[in-house]
Amino acid sequence: MTFAALAQAPNRRRTEMWLLAFAMLITVFGYTYTGLSMTGRLPDGLPGFAAAMFFMALVPHLVVRRFAPRADPLILPLATLLSGIGLVLLNRLDITYAAKPSLHMTPAAGGQLVWTVIGVAVCTATLMLLRDHRFLQRYIYLTMAVALVLLMAPAFFTADTYGAKRWIFVGPLSLQPGEFVKIMIAVFFAGYLTLNRDALALTGRRVMGVQLPPGRQLGPIFTIWVISLLVLVFERDLGTSLIFFGLFVITLYMATERTSWVLCGLAMAVVGAAVVGMTEPHVKGRVMAWLHPMDIFLPEKERPPGLISDQAAQALFSFGSGGISGTGLGQGHPELIGFAGNSDFILTTVGEELGLAGVMAVLLLYVLLAQRGLRVGLTARDPFGKLLAVGLASALLLQVFVVSGGVTGLIPLTGKALPFLAKGGSSLVANWVMVALLIRISDSAQRRREPVGMPGGRGGARGRRTRAADPDATQATPRVVAALPGPAAQGGGGRARGHGRRARRARG
Repeated sequence: MTFAALAQAPNRRRTEMWLLAFAMLITVFGYTYTGLSMTGRLPDGLPGFAAAMFFMALVPHLVVRRFAPRADPLILPLATLLSGIGLVLLNRLDITYAAKPSLHMTPAAGGQLVWTVIGVAVCTATLMLLRDHRFLQRYIYLTMAVALVLLMAPAFFTADTYGAKRWIFVGPLSLQPGEFVKIMIAVFFAGYLTLNRDALALTGRRVMGVQLPPGRQLGPIFTIWVISLLVLVFERDLGTSLIFFGLFVITLYMATERTSWVLCGLAMAVVGAAVVGMTEPHVKGRVMAWLHPMDIFLPEKERPPGLISDQAAQALFSFGSGGISGTGLGQGHPELIGFAGNSDFILTTVGEELGLAGVMAVLLLYVLLAQRGLRVGLTARDPFGKLLAVGLASALLLQVFVVSGGVTGLIPLTGKALPFLAKGGSSLVANWVMVALLIRISDSAQRRREPVGMPGGRGGARGRRTRAADPDATQATPRVVAALPGPAAQGGGGRARGHGRRARRARG
């Protein structure tokens, strides 16, 4: 895009405002339609829900307008729309749970709304306090140390209802540290690879046409492989291990551009998953449910060993019932998966009541959000910002893949929460922190792309006012200047004057 086109581009914040209004309209309409479809009347909490959605869209928009005016205009509306869809789906499930007390399910939409407000508040606070994303690069080792402590902490607590150890319990409160660890790991990888990218890109041996990394450089990837296996063994958390290891391989490839790292990472992932899948009973049960989902309905003596769950089969029934267009919001039976609102199986609610079209729409929203994050990484000028944006977008894509792939039967079930949609305070807050970081990096990247003299740019009036407050605003975009030598000082006969070495070379 040329500077002239940039100068005439539509106002980003105005575009964001209209997109936020559209997201709020869809969410309130879905909430209203659900109540009318299931109870025949308007929901009692409609005014409060509409007010909450209004302020959750307005407050972060004003904060972005003030503290990140050049940020990407799609990131915040996409996150708001996904959170709103999640609230609508949880409210739909709560109505069914209230009508069927025998299911013994507690309401989830009210708590999810509170956690959404907290997540938006944390997002706005991050934008206000973190004025430069490069500040995080100073504390990458401290960040990784905290991440490892949080990652290992669930191993000392009891497992949750579904077999994995992914929670920390402090009195009545619970925390899922894996959701925050993925952000910390992305920060550490971005900072570490920025400092060591040259060493990791050294030429290694070529084996069968593939250039493998040097043996001494396999240390970092081997360490990450061992840690991910330990998490998988001691905490029985397949989803976190896949995200953790995949994120490292992706950022490593982005930093070094060597496919050999990807091949080594995939080989280690396959070997580790095969070994743990054959030895760990909980993971083995998930693999058996993936390979033989319908065998759960056989007599107990005829079932494959380790198969104890009908979750995979019920998910396939839900998707099959939905067809192309779905049964209609509120007209399906997602309660047959008793904990659909508390896990990754909330996607089956979309598949049953909104059909394949609804599932594709939700997945496209995730893809578009990740695409904006990857675009931020491409436009960022500093290596740390590039790798951090790519890492955050990749973590989002990996989590959506392991959740949707497990529910649809593409891969074994992992138990991770679907970002923004499934119930979970830790997941919501962590995802909104991710949104704040992407907004901050995109604002910094756009500042460096603006030409001198553009309104709001480095040479404009607004740019002069904010230059002292924003370090990015003082860094001009490199410009190519023809550095042609001036005419030599001529003496008599046209020979260059002077007695130095350069003058003697010029004289002949």
